[in-house]
Amino acid sequence: MNEEFDRFSRALAEARSPADAHQGLCVLTDKIIGVRLFTLMTFDRARGEAKRIFSNMPDDYPVSGTKDVDSSDWTGLVLDQRKTFVANSIGDIAKVFPDYELIDSLGCQSCINIPVEVGGEVLGTLNCLHEKDHYSAGRVAASEALKLPGAVCLLMEIIDLKREARNG
Repeated sequence: MNEEFDRFSRALAEARSPADAHQGLCVLTDKIIGVRLFTLMTFDRARGEAKRIFSNMPDDYPVSGTKDVDSSDWTGLVLDQRKTFVANSIGDIAKVFPDYELIDSLGCQSCINIPVEVGGEVLGTLNCLHEKDHYSAGRVAASEALKLPGAVCLLMEIIDLKREARNG
């Protein structure tokens, strides 16, 4: 596993934008737990907004705009309790995500949403989708190793946004 983290470190060092780093995180995630669809979301709880900042399938899941974050069992678990959400069937995904038909059409029937917390605040989530029953207990345990690389990527995004605001 050290080799994967070394590759990610090199990708960070060579990154010319947060998107470059996010792509490196996608590759690392695939090596550690496997992923077909990978997105990275930020959350602003004070504003009640979420924003997709990276997608490895931008035609189906584009990076654009913000969406409202409603109170739900998912937000309670992931954003409030800071626990990983796992669903290993399209039926379980359908209970939580209204876009389950699109998810299913992409060959994805399991998902894991990994909260990334820094300084007591969930900055965002790593959202990984794969075939049915893919996210076993072992893969869920292994996903913990993605939180620090995820934090680096989310912090790069925040720094970039602040830089743009200063220069804009």
